[in-house]
Amino acid sequence: MPGTDLLMLKAFEPYFEILEAYSTKAKNYVNGHCTKYEPWQLIAWSVLWTLLVVWAYEFIFQPESLWSRFKKKLFKLIRKMPYFGGKIQGNLDKIKGDISKSLQFLKVDQEYVKVLPAQGLSSSAVLEKLKEYSSLDVVWQEGKASGAVYSGEEKLTELLVQAYGNFAWSNPLHPDIFPGLRKIEAEVVRMTCSLFNGGPDACGCMTSGGTESILMACKAYRDLALEKGIRTPEIVAPVSAHAAFNKAASYFGMKIVHVPLNKKMEVDVSAMRRAISRNTAMLVCSAPQFPHGVVDPIPEVAKLAVKYRIPLHVDACLGGFLIVFMEKAGYPLDKPFDFRVKGVTSISADTHKYGYAPKGSSVLLYSDHKYRRYQFFVTTDWPGGIYASPSIAGSRPGGIIAACWATLMHFGENGYVEATKQIIRTARFLKSELENIRGIVVLGDPQLSVIALGSHDFDIYRLSNMMAAKGWNLNQLQFPPSIHICITLVHTRKRVAIQFLKDVRESVTQIMKNSKAKATGMGAIYGMAQATIDRSMVAELSSVFLDSLYSTDTVIQENQMNGSPKPR
Repeated sequence: MPGTDLLMLKAFEPYFEILEAYSTKAKNYVNGHCTKYEPWQLIAWSVLWTLLVVWAYEFIFQPESLWSRFKKKLFKLIRKMPYFGGKIQGNLDKIKGDISKSLQFLKVDQEYVKVLPAQGLSSSAVLEKLKEYSSLDVVWQEGKASGAVYSGEEKLTELLVQAYGNFAWSNPLHPDIFPGLRKIEAEVVRMTCSLFNGGPDACGCMTSGGTESILMACKAYRDLALEKGIRTPEIVAPVSAHAAFNKAASYFGMKIVHVPLNKKMEVDVSAMRRAISRNTAMLVCSAPQFPHGVVDPIPEVAKLAVKYRIPLHVDACLGGFLIVFMEKAGYPLDKPFDFRVKGVTSISADTHKYGYAPKGSSVLLYSDHKYRRYQFFVTTDWPGGIYASPSIAGSRPGGIIAACWATLMHFGENGYVEATKQIIRTARFLKSELENIRGIVVLGDPQLSVIALGSHDFDIYRLSNMMAAKGWNLNQLQFPPSIHICITLVHTRKRVAIQFLKDVRESVTQIMKNSKAKATGMGAIYGMAQATIDRSMVAELSSVFLDSLYSTDTVIQENQMNGSPKPR
């Protein structure tokens, strides 16, 4: 009412007068202080202070935090100091040598080929050479490898080889030359959209794997954020989210904000809400996450996405082709995870894992075309013509796409439901048995195919070493120290799960005889890496592994892991 408003204004009049008096005093003080300066000096000081403030802002607010950059600078300075630097470098060189010596894949009996043969080899000679190379592989057929090979069934392999051969020379970069391949790729995307309950506007693309799918989603949301005026787009993701999100942040100039987990190893939704800022470009959930096999609370995070109008990506790269069939397999999940959840805007799922397609295929899906267009790259002014590509690669292997389609069509819904039933049944059996082994704990409540183990009683990496001695190849994890096994169709074969439990029980019994002992070899290196404050040193040590992938030098092997197998 007008009368009420007038009374309220009159009530505030004394305060307005006090404010005016103070502002007049401040203005007079500033003006009086400035009389000693000439106009050009005032202008110069204003410009200088403005530039200083802008510099300070840009220095403090960068994708990498100020504290992180300070630590890096400090450790770099310490390593340059004469005494300390030499001592640190000496220890680093020793550890690098230990890593190189403990890498079993560097042990080869044959000489490396370092130059092209002067005369080309016949087909039979080439195939014979390839047999020699494949004989170096670990015998994964026994079911002792975690993940890695998700089927390996002979008849499927024959089908994939034939499908690849039929499209070996094709390239989706040229749809006018290979229209059949274009149709195949479109059908793979549409079938996957249907599996994840995408609506009529849902769309997507194929990529070379989970990492590229994640990179493309991040690139799309970065470009969307830039269009909105966000200068440094942020990815808000659980600490358990795949490292590909870190890679995306590094590649695309984004900042990753990590959110802690709760006791169930799920992302802490309250902490995620607090991590959201005006710079947030996307939220991330996993279904499941790689380390512990736990599915994040997607519906709760989706509510945040809707409230703050932020895209939400669900990373189902690992278990995507399990979760979509679990209900029909008799193992329904507690909560929805796909496009039925309002707020989920994209999903990545690897066809080359539980889709059983050959390596090099994954699918990235969007709830709407409006998101996918930000993923595309187009340059209009190249002399070679208008260049446009949907993902990172230009040319892509048509044979992989054809083999992926062939796998989907060969398995069909019934085949995938049956495979899912076998895997989840095996995983649930292993989980229930492992929980009853004294000395180890199952981390979180895994509902799919990954089971992570830790221990409060001994160094868990000793169990990894002991299992390696028995031929098992498990994944070593950190923060907290743990190991995991990823169950595939290979593990559902006769007595594989029973043998795994037998070997775990025997190993734990042996370890508990001296529970305070520490792991050696790669287990010790993992333990040391977690305790190292200077993470740049850990990165430097990791580069030894990456460099070794391309080594053609002979390495002398040493057996230095407690319980590790002798080189063969």
